[in-house]
Amino acid sequence: MLIFLPPSEGKTPPAHDDGARLDLQALTLPELGSPRAQVLHALVRVSAQEDAQQILKVGAKVMAEVEANTRLTDAPTAAAWQIYTGVLFDAMDAGSLSDAQLQRAEQQVMIFSGLFGATGFTDRIPAYRLSMDVSLDPLGRLGSYWRKELAAPLADRVCDQLVVDCRSASYVNAFKPAAQQTLMVNNFTVKEGQRKVVTHFAKHARGELTGMLLRAEAEPQTIDDVVAVASQRWTVEIRESDGKKPHQLDLISS
Repeated sequence: MLIFLPPSEGKTPPAHDDGARLDLQALTLPELGSPRAQVLHALVRVSAQEDAQQILKVGAKVMAEVEANTRLTDAPTAAAWQIYTGVLFDAMDAGSLSDAQLQRAEQQVMIFSGLFGATGFTDRIPAYRLSMDVSLDPLGRLGSYWRKELAAPLADRVCDQLVVDCRSASYVNAFKPAAQQTLMVNNFTVKEGQRKVVTHFAKHARGELTGMLLRAEAEPQTIDDVVAVASQRWTVEIRESDGKKPHQLDLISS
């Protein structure tokens, strides 16, 4: 089983600098080294331009992070799960994983990224600012760029495994496994008898479920296994794949 996660919009620079710097060839899927380098160089160049805020589609409050993009090759690094912060990653509580559970995460979790395409859970990366829906000259829109570059490497990585997909839409479009082996995770909050999607709660539920799957005593492998774990926390409904759309796992919170 694999678990696909989105990155967080905000990133936290390493608390301590141990001297390790970004090594693109050391990341999971090293065959993506050249495409990653192209995006990195384009991001560094754009981040130094006067129109960087408009190109990167960010607010004025995070321009210090954009400026920091110009120094990414010299920036300190840490494990991806430590760099990515926010609702989903907070809910996962990766810092409390045991060594064995962290090893499981290293093998099973892929985090999608506008800068790196996809990385492993423990890959060492710097804090950066870049979304998948940005266009960088001369590469074009990153969603389309990575869709082409990720296709073969991730198809080989996924093979016939079940994919528990916790990504948001722009990251889902970068790579889609076969519908029959994909389980999309949704969260609904019930208020006054009506189901509603609340982004904050959906992110939290996906992060919490990821943490539960990594901590499960018996490593989940099938949709039934995932349902058994999720049922410990939520009311769960499964909508089976129609051959074109993936299986849907609905986590229902009251």
